[in-house]
Amino acid sequence: MKNLFDVKDRVCVVTGGLGQLGSAFTNHLVSQGARVAVYSRRPVDAAKIEELFPGAADRVRVLVASVTDKAALEAATDEITADWGVPHVLINNAGIDSKPSGPPEQNGPFETYPQEFWDEVIDVNLTGVMLTTQVVGSKMADEERGSIINVGSMYGMVSPNQALYAYREAKDGKPFFKAVAYAASKSGLVNLTRYVATYWAPKNVRCNLITFGGVKTASFDKEFIDAFLQRVPLGRQAEIDEFMGIVQFLASDASTYMTGANNVIDGGFTAW
Repeated sequence: MKNLFDVKDRVCVVTGGLGQLGSAFTNHLVSQGARVAVYSRRPVDAAKIEELFPGAADRVRVLVASVTDKAALEAATDEITADWGVPHVLINNAGIDSKPSGPPEQNGPFETYPQEFWDEVIDVNLTGVMLTTQVVGSKMADEERGSIINVGSMYGMVSPNQALYAYREAKDGKPFFKAVAYAASKSGLVNLTRYVATYWAPKNVRCNLITFGGVKTASFDKEFIDAFLQRVPLGRQAEIDEFMGIVQFLASDASTYMTGANNVIDGGFTAW
């Protein structure tokens, strides 16, 4: 049993691995002996890699591969496969959302929500997961093993509660709505996960979803946090380390009979 959660020497791909969650996933997996290829839409130098992943230069590679560029994904995956072998784990973490500081129409009423913002979010959050899964997952299927982990959101299960954002109108003097594209993209991951799980089950490639709730960060307004926590049964945001257990579970042999599942880690938000 002591080796059940072992990921030592496993080759992992993490998309969006330079962000808050992605870098945490990468550092955790490296600390457990894995090797991690970070797919990033922008290049980074050695100094930045050392800053994000201290002491892990020999076990972390950063490759420029946007999840919306299939040719770049193929080139990066071929490079990693040639150097390290076919990946054992893929974490589809890259994602974007409308920024609260964005233009008014980006956070305006649904009736006038511009298609350009919809297209941008869907392209990264849903199409990007499909493309990356095609590229990396097909190599896993050839090897008849692998674990694909999709990173979702509680807004993929429930609609954003617009009351949480009502304070913005009083604060800024203009209406503010949590936009539709993010919720639509994350809900799409629920069934994309099931589709891939059943499609590649004969090849022993598993695909599961993690639905996260709010993680502690300095980027949210106090008014939002106060209102949000009233709707979380545990009464607090998640510490980022609290997400590492489910990642290691799904990346390891501890979860070999789990596929097509939605693992909800949200402090109970969706239980109410």
